[in-house]
Amino acid sequence: MTTTRLTAHSAPSGPTFSHPVLRVPPAPPAAAAAYFGASLAFHADVSDVASALAAGGDPGFVVLDSRSTQSWDQGHVPGAVHLPTALIAEQAGQLLDPAVPVVTYCWGPGCNGGVRSALALAELGYQVKEMLGGFEYWVREGFAYETWEGGAQRAADPLTAPVGADACGC
Repeated sequence: MTTTRLTAHSAPSGPTFSHPVLRVPPAPPAAAAAYFGASLAFHADVSDVASALAAGGDPGFVVLDSRSTQSWDQGHVPGAVHLPTALIAEQAGQLLDPAVPVVTYCWGPGCNGGVRSALALAELGYQVKEMLGGFEYWVREGFAYETWEGGAQRAADPLTAPVGADACGC
């Protein structure tokens, strides 16, 4: 297969790519920087949230679990506020300070509940991010969590977190 060198202002020329990776060329660098920069304004990584919370003191944000009471009881991020999405419009003003950014989460990457709760909060005027990976990746990365029975923690999944290291380096 022939490869075609792409520049910021070119599209592939010559042969058509037989795979989907470059069938549509990458965005120009300025567009990519804008897109990925915006993505970071909307999302927080589980490890970054855990690190900020573990540092002690005020992390500058509050974590919000938008799941049902049954899900909350099964396990949640320590110190998180429990506010199911359906109750945000009614109760956010009593539980959250509008001046403090909120990081929402739900079950995991296969669930868009964190996005729905983030949207509901943004529509009320809150600064908000979604925690990518949700509660699933919190547990899979080996961070402690709370249940209705007390604290719990599982070993880190080596597919989601480095074994024997404090950080992944990304």
